[in-house]
Amino acid sequence: MKSPDPEKLDVLMGRLVGDLGAIATGALVLLGDKLGIYKAMGDGKSVTAKDLAEKTGLDERYLREWLSAQAAAGYVDYNAKSKKFKLTPEQACAFADEGSPAFFAGAFEVAQCMWLDEPKIAEAFKSGGGVGWHEHSQCLFRGTERFFRPGYNNHLVSQWIPALKGVKEKLEKGAKIADVGCGHGASTILMALAYPNSKFYAYDYHAPSIARAKQLAKEAGVEKRITFAQASAKDFPANGYDLVTFFDCLHDMGDPIGAGKHVKETLAKDGAWMIVEPYANDDLADNLNPVGRIYYAASTFICTPASKSQEVGLGLGAQAGEARLKKVVKDAGFAKFRRATETPFNLVFEARV
Repeated sequence: MKSPDPEKLDVLMGRLVGDLGAIATGALVLLGDKLGIYKAMGDGKSVTAKDLAEKTGLDERYLREWLSAQAAAGYVDYNAKSKKFKLTPEQACAFADEGSPAFFAGAFEVAQCMWLDEPKIAEAFKSGGGVGWHEHSQCLFRGTERFFRPGYNNHLVSQWIPALKGVKEKLEKGAKIADVGCGHGASTILMALAYPNSKFYAYDYHAPSIARAKQLAKEAGVEKRITFAQASAKDFPANGYDLVTFFDCLHDMGDPIGAGKHVKETLAKDGAWMIVEPYANDDLADNLNPVGRIYYAASTFICTPASKSQEVGLGLGAQAGEARLKKVVKDAGFAKFRRATETPFNLVFEARV
């Protein structure tokens, strides 16, 4: 092997220092989120560690160290003259306001799961087996809902559903919708709130997620218009649905073609299948970017092991791309497939028989 180029090595070391700082800071984000520190700073007022301690009931010395680390990361603003800290409006959107379309704290819970479950994934690497969704740490389930919810809040009703041909009008008049792989029900609840004349059926194979979804639907006041049930993508009840939705879950399935065939059997004659997947290009080289970096990492630890734990174990992965997804849908018997819309984080497809 050749000796390393000193300049290139310096560049790599600089990148590693930045990455290590990001990893270490991630644990502090979890603390700030869990302990309500960000929310306590959400009003944007400048505070000292003592002020924040009085406001939160937490220890002043720990808060001073946490605030200093957050300021070094650029996640909290520091004024050298007043020696006070505050959240800028942008930082508050990312860390303090769960209703913000830019809320990002939930993503760090998903990252936490990857560290906690590393031993299980290491064994899967050796055996070639899988690790089911239900076998992961609890923070994955909560983190996934909190990570995806801001995007759904921002795009689902305003952009994604209107991008499907004639679907918005059907839902406004009154339609039957199945949300498969609903998790904690963020997508189902949003649709139920937006389309009060429609009836929703939400399915997930993970019983604790269904229980949590029922609770959240009750809090949102839509529990009477959503029927929750534990079921997989290959056995949820057929009901002549006008729309079947798969939000960020098709690639996790062991047999996505089999799931697609079942969707086809459950649709009304002119029904549509809406598939929302992580944004990805078809060529690996085109995914070597910050978004691809996150999704490939999550896919290694969560999505691919989940698929390999099931029958068939196709292992599409979170960066499957449009061409592979189209083949799955076509192999499932759908004649029409198109990209309806997209965001920097998602691709939205519409399939019809």
